[in-house]
Amino acid sequence: MPEAIWISFAFAVGLLVKAVRLPPLVGYLAAGFILSALTAYPGLNFSAEPTAVLGHIAHLGVLLMLFTVGLKLNFKSIISPEVIGGSLLHFVITCAVFAPGLYFFLDITPYVALMLAVALSFSSTVLAAKVLENKRELRAFHGRVAIGILVMQDLVALVVMSLAAGKTPSEWALIVFGLPLLRPFLFKLLDASGHDELLVLLGMLLALVLGGLGFEAIGLSSELGALLFGAVLANHPRSQELAKSLWSIKEVFLVGFFLQIGIGGLPGLDAIVFALAASLILPLKGILFFFLMIMFHLRARSSFLTSLSLTNYSEFGLIVASIALPEWLVPLAISVSLSFVISAPLNRMAHGIYERYASRLERFETNKHHPDEQPLSLGTTKVLILGMGRTGSAAYDKLIENEPSLVGLDSDPNKIIQHSEAGRNVMFADVEDSTFWSHLQMPQVHSVLLTTPNIESKLIATRMLRKIGFTGRIVAHTMYQDEADRIREAGADNAYLSMDETGIALASHIIETSTS
Repeated sequence: MPEAIWISFAFAVGLLVKAVRLPPLVGYLAAGFILSALTAYPGLNFSAEPTAVLGHIAHLGVLLMLFTVGLKLNFKSIISPEVIGGSLLHFVITCAVFAPGLYFFLDITPYVALMLAVALSFSSTVLAAKVLENKRELRAFHGRVAIGILVMQDLVALVVMSLAAGKTPSEWALIVFGLPLLRPFLFKLLDASGHDELLVLLGMLLALVLGGLGFEAIGLSSELGALLFGAVLANHPRSQELAKSLWSIKEVFLVGFFLQIGIGGLPGLDAIVFALAASLILPLKGILFFFLMIMFHLRARSSFLTSLSLTNYSEFGLIVASIALPEWLVPLAISVSLSFVISAPLNRMAHGIYERYASRLERFETNKHHPDEQPLSLGTTKVLILGMGRTGSAAYDKLIENEPSLVGLDSDPNKIIQHSEAGRNVMFADVEDSTFWSHLQMPQVHSVLLTTPNIESKLIATRMLRKIGFTGRIVAHTMYQDEADRIREAGADNAYLSMDETGIALASHIIETSTS
């Protein structure tokens, strides 16, 4: 039974790759190559040839991935000069440079050279999103810029895929323009689906049936259909819950996509040489992103972190190649895998690398800075809260009763808008940015509350506050005793355990009720 063999090899090799802190999809591709080698070896009676089932699973994975991309299409986050301008300029420059070079060195047709350049121009949404999420930086300024650029690249890839497929739409294709009219009905369906299996089934219905088969029936790309149905639901409050509910299914189906590439054939010497050459020119991709971000007035730190997140090749490039250049799928797959091997560890060390070379990189900054990155002056503020989630908001509402000179800081612009509408004084700031702290003016602040969600931001904020000479009180909360000890060692006056404080607060309510 080939399915059992695929699953076993994919899990075993994926687990080995994960153990060395690389993305598991590198292991899935390697598993496919191993299966292909075992099948081709004449001395073994072994067969794991790709079947229609595997191809179908791979296609479903692509459709679900595009649907979840559509669910994240927040047009407010991508309609900005650095996102639109940076992504499109990078795409045009990369194609203009890579295409002639590939045509000259590989002796291929201009069309093939252009399609290869297009495939190599994209960056990995999967890798960047996972790295940023693991570091809790998806909502940080550089994280939002990187995700916005990736969404723009995904849209460009979809246009290329539709053109490369060469499908002629039927007269019924015009009904696509009426999709926004379905939004109220789809919103009601999403509300009625609850939080369990019906939510997952709704996502699969929209992505695979209406978006996939429906668009194919009217002569349009099934990939386009999946993306558009996701985009229709993007503004619903539960769109991200739907995306999370489909995450595991999408990931499992995408395993089939990478396995299919590997099982399809062993890489020859030419494919390996191509992948190594692509790895050598990978730094040029990041350097171009860095200077484009600088051109749009981002600071060196944000430009560096954004560009490092995008310094890799994309699984979307493989999807484009599967339609436009199937004969180049294996060389491109190896290129993507090698770029992940290079990019993943660099992104884990991103902040340390920047701190080491900050003085050199800051020389390239322009005099004008992006509005989201302007230095702050806190004026007469007496108390500062870093991180305005549920804990920070509760602390703010309690403190404002006795201390009107109160300011909250957060790196999520959407939260800042919500807090402003609620009457809270909240400003934008990335507390992990050393440049922010070096420019911060806080002459009258006497107390700081650390309520950011992750331990690293608390540690960085504490160290930077003491480094700039703050002698006031620093108080934090955390879930674990070892983290509390680390925060105190970094310079905080105290770090309280959240669950202990919750228990004390609940007990105090009982005491107050019984004595009143």
